[in-house]
Amino acid sequence: SYFEADALARFFNARLPTEFEWEAAARSGRLSGINQVWEWTSSAYAPYPGYRTSPGAVGEYNGKFMHAQYVLRGSSFVTDPSHRRVSYRNFFPSETTFQFSGCRLAQDRPS
Repeated sequence: SYFEADALARFFNARLPTEFEWEAAARSGRLSGINQVWEWTSSAYAPYPGYRTSPGAVGEYNGKFMHAQYVLRGSSFVTDPSHRRVSYRNFFPSETTFQFSGCRLAQDRPS
């Protein structure tokens, strides 16, 4: 779950990366083993700036899930290959443990 991932990060005196840090690292090739499990980030699942709700069922679907959830990035080994891309954002309720998910830890450089 998100809470277990966050607790693990704190145990190792680290943190979960933001979704933007995760994507930048993935695009740079610094992340190995992506697409094995969805990876929790510290970013709230919220719309990007400028997002407008689509009319109809799609807008209703997206809007109701943009509340009290965190972003997962990457994909898992069971994700359809057509959905495996660095920019894909996913979400699950923070307490869920049924999806194939894990985490990657981040640390800030000492100043």
